[in-house]
Amino acid sequence: KVATLRIAQATTGAVRDVLREEVKTQFESGDNVPNWRVLPASNEVLWFSERDNWGHLYLYDLTTGALKRQVTTGVGNVVSIARVDEKARLLWFVGVGQDTTRDPYFKHFYRIGLDGKGRTLLTPEDGEHQVSLSPDGKFFVDSWSRPDVAPTAVLRHAMTGKLLRTLEQADISKLLATGWKPPTRISVKARDGITDLHRLMWTPTALDSTKKYPIINYIYPGPQTGSVGSRAFSAATRDNQALAELGFVVVAIDGMGTPLRSKSFHDAYYGRMGDNTLPDQVAGMKELAQRYRFIDINKAGMWGHSGGGFATAGAMFRYPDFFKVGIAESGNHDNRNYEDDWGERYHGLLTRGPNGTDNYEAEANQSLAKNLKGKLLLAHGTLDDNVPPDNTLLVADALIKAGKDFDLL
Repeated sequence: KVATLRIAQATTGAVRDVLREEVKTQFESGDNVPNWRVLPASNEVLWFSERDNWGHLYLYDLTTGALKRQVTTGVGNVVSIARVDEKARLLWFVGVGQDTTRDPYFKHFYRIGLDGKGRTLLTPEDGEHQVSLSPDGKFFVDSWSRPDVAPTAVLRHAMTGKLLRTLEQADISKLLATGWKPPTRISVKARDGITDLHRLMWTPTALDSTKKYPIINYIYPGPQTGSVGSRAFSAATRDNQALAELGFVVVAIDGMGTPLRSKSFHDAYYGRMGDNTLPDQVAGMKELAQRYRFIDINKAGMWGHSGGGFATAGAMFRYPDFFKVGIAESGNHDNRNYEDDWGERYHGLLTRGPNGTDNYEAEANQSLAKNLKGKLLLAHGTLDDNVPPDNTLLVADALIKAGKDFDLL
């Protein structure tokens, strides 16, 4: 909840605070990388903050801690700082969501002045961009793709983004010859009926639109990532297409509470970990069933691993009339028995009430196990050194006490 910038004088040991920022929920520093950058030549520091609901860069005086200016503004986030040219007063960064007509998760490359002027998009193609700068910062290699567009690698000028050379174009002709088809990119509305959610859908290669297919939701709720994963091209995304070939429609939906959108979006269920984006998953699946008549919404299933296992069992207990089948693998079903650094970040510190209950109890799946109606398979590896297997045994014990039939592997 708190980020502090301190400067230490190595010869004297004197330490002073320069900047301090506190938030009510969680403090983000960027997409799993620190987005602060000290600029010794000008005695300044670039500071990353989501204070205006978006992840932006702010320029501060390193001596006084006074704000000079906000460097990046508007809708969308700075994901990572790639390079700063202190002499030219320019910086290059990876950003998302700044073009509201595109998938807000697509990463693009930008240049902007430290005065906040001259923002330039250097990667114009509509897709996911992975960028590598030359050592001198004059050029960059850009490999871009989408789930439905094969990768292309190009060389561009770092100042203007001018295309200098196409380096490689992936040839997927042999893949297409097998009958392969990409997943379908679609947006649906979130629980509020307003917010757009982005998702992928896989259907059988030999889809018969006159038939009805059960729908399976692959979930990883985050909040540190989401269900869809990479937006880049891949011949196979997990086992989703293989599962679809067995006669299912398979979906992955990044619900509210996942990163790379606004801060309010990421904080959507802060302190209510059992939410697990489930209201968004249900709303999205129902909308898809209205749009695609071949989806049998009365045969809805879910599966996931780790946080997805936690969410799947929660879905079976919280929406017992909607989800008919669930496979919950290696779930952290009770986050009092999981890593405190993960749970506390997204739920807050453990606090106990006068009656002996605490703020984590209502979020633990064994507290809701009595609600099970459908078919549930719990699976857990007994050598799991991340999520202890007793997380699953707590749920199994509660199901037995409630007289519920289930499968355990």
